[in-house]
Amino acid sequence: MIDLAALTSLRAVDTHGSVVGAADALGFTPSAVSQQVKRLEKQTGVPLLERVGRGVILTNHGRHLVDAGARLLADLEEVESGLHERAGTVSGHLRLTAFSTAMRGLVAPVVRDLRTAHPDLTLSLTEREPWDTIDLVATGQSDLGVVHRWGDVPITIPDHLETTQVADDVADVVVPLDHPLAGRSRVTPRDLVDEGWVATPEGTICREWLTRMYAGTGRLPRIAHTAMEFDSHLALVRAGLGIALVPRLGRQPLGDELVGVPAHDPEPTRDVIAVHRRSMAESPAVRAVLARLSS
Repeated sequence: MIDLAALTSLRAVDTHGSVVGAADALGFTPSAVSQQVKRLEKQTGVPLLERVGRGVILTNHGRHLVDAGARLLADLEEVESGLHERAGTVSGHLRLTAFSTAMRGLVAPVVRDLRTAHPDLTLSLTEREPWDTIDLVATGQSDLGVVHRWGDVPITIPDHLETTQVADDVADVVVPLDHPLAGRSRVTPRDLVDEGWVATPEGTICREWLTRMYAGTGRLPRIAHTAMEFDSHLALVRAGLGIALVPRLGRQPLGDELVGVPAHDPEPTRDVIAVHRRSMAESPAVRAVLARLSS
């Protein structure tokens, strides 16, 4: 009989490319993951991993087992969720992953209420970028993810995940109090073509949105400084190093030195979406967390 826990470890090794990476993701020691994979090889009678450089990859047998086993694990997860639903209790352990501003402005404020209302439910929280979050949920390494989608900037969500919109958010153009635009009721990208921006790095969803805002101006945003966290953006704007497009969700108070000016044409809005595997749709724990995030 195939050990399902060992199968989970093998899938994690495939996802992370190493036993150490799989162990870190699963909360095990590398030795424990290695032992589980060896036990699985003994049970199946075929080699499942082969070493390549400093990492490992699945053999053809391992690939077949992981692909076919994913269906088994999904079926088992669906059965387990159904049992919990029949019992009517919100319990167990739920792994939740969210982007930084959602962690501060959406997730953290409801965790205490969740723990009070459901003392048998435990949560593990991890902060990651939306694309990473979707991968973690899709591969079974996280149970519930919170991601964002800016306007028409695409974000691919696999078919076996369900989505629930839990909030919407809008970003303002943040400028110093003495900036010429600080007194405006709103601004458009054409008002901003000569400004220097503090922006998130290339490849992030927020950076893509900032670039798309400039469509029709014949220009691209001039990026003066790059920082990952919006708190850093505010600090750099406060220091007079540029302006920034900063969402309201989870944003620290602007204080007396900064002003948030609404933007339009287009308005920088984003949907905040929760994702989970369809096999967990009946889970009372998932439903309870979704309800609190949406309230």
